[in-house]
Amino acid sequence: MNISQNKVDELNLELSLSIAAADYAASKKKRLSEMRRKAEIKGFRKGMVPMGLIEKMYGSQALYEAVNEVISESLNSYIRENGLHVLGEPLPSEDEPQNEWKDGADFNFKFDVALYPEIDFEVSKDDVIPQYNINVTEEAKKEMKANLLKQYGKLDDGEAAGADDFIIADFSHGETSVQGAYVALRNVAESVKPQFIGLKSGDSIDVDVNVAFENETDRSSLLKTPKEELAAMDPIWNMTVINVKTFVSAASNQETWDKMFGEGNVKSEEEFDAKVAENLASEYKNEADYRFNQDARNYFVGKSGISLPEKFLKRWLTLSNEGKFTAEDIEREFPAFCEDYKWQLVRGYLMEKFDLKVEESDLLDAAKGYASYQYAMYGINNVPEDQLTAFAQSLLQQEKESHRIEEMVYDRKALTAVRENVTAKSKKISVEKFRELK
Repeated sequence: MNISQNKVDELNLELSLSIAAADYAASKKKRLSEMRRKAEIKGFRKGMVPMGLIEKMYGSQALYEAVNEVISESLNSYIRENGLHVLGEPLPSEDEPQNEWKDGADFNFKFDVALYPEIDFEVSKDDVIPQYNINVTEEAKKEMKANLLKQYGKLDDGEAAGADDFIIADFSHGETSVQGAYVALRNVAESVKPQFIGLKSGDSIDVDVNVAFENETDRSSLLKTPKEELAAMDPIWNMTVINVKTFVSAASNQETWDKMFGEGNVKSEEEFDAKVAENLASEYKNEADYRFNQDARNYFVGKSGISLPEKFLKRWLTLSNEGKFTAEDIEREFPAFCEDYKWQLVRGYLMEKFDLKVEESDLLDAAKGYASYQYAMYGINNVPEDQLTAFAQSLLQQEKESHRIEEMVYDRKALTAVRENVTAKSKKISVEKFRELK
């Protein structure tokens, strides 16, 4: 067996393999013997089928498997012995030699191999990355306070319907009627919404339901009519308002503050204002920290000057995802894949540079943090530790969730090291300008 190497460029190699009959003969013989031992053919006792018949029946399969075993072992050995840092896995060359698959023949193969790009850069205080400091304005505090009170508000009876209100109405069409339907004005088409605004209990108007309620699913639900029957139906219905419901924000009082922040944690309007400012500052800090991490990623990917063997990667993605994604899908998503893949390579370099490791405890802690966040989304706080741990462990047993958490932990470790070693230059900015940043 012989392997020769042709260096196409800094990131691509072509490996040529020459395989003689002696290289695969023993492997083929072993496979045929195993097939003979297991073969159950009428007229012969198990394990006693003549080898000539086994060769006739299974020789081609055994030959193919034996040659491919030699290929796999030879490539792996060559890559290991020559210290090649390979991206993906070797792929048969598009101009691979043609072979006649018959026993005793010599075979020639060519494989394309892509190499990891070399990464070598320093991380120091000379590297300056902006750390945005978002101003907490009175206007933003007022808006957040109003949103919190609205969040804890309730529907109440109203007079005339406003743009954000609800109408409870009866719909009639000939002999057909729908009683007590809920109409959210925010879901009514803009072109006819003015006809609904200002309606009061007892008012009656004709409505083209196809125009007013453009979403077919909403229209079907409102009129309690199967979707397939909507098209054949006269769209003009009479709507009679039974009641108007308006959303009323909660009062800013002790009962509401206790619901928002826990009993007794806020006891005055001033403390409510301070709590809103604190929450807003925390929200802005999280946004700014996320932006710092994104800027740090982009900065060091750029600093690395990293290039990828893009043609090889497209082939590798297409072949390894055969049946899952088309070549067109991969072409469309490839720029985003490249950016993410470059970061993964740079992140790996940073992990090695700063001697960072990810332990099982890191993954469990991250999973518990995510589990706690999930519970909080449903208003469940102070979850018992054993329950939180059980949920976290179940997340880590799910392949998709486990991979997502692992990626998050690797990012966090690498970017924490970056933050500690670069200059984070503070920049004051308004929230409007911050959110306009690209």
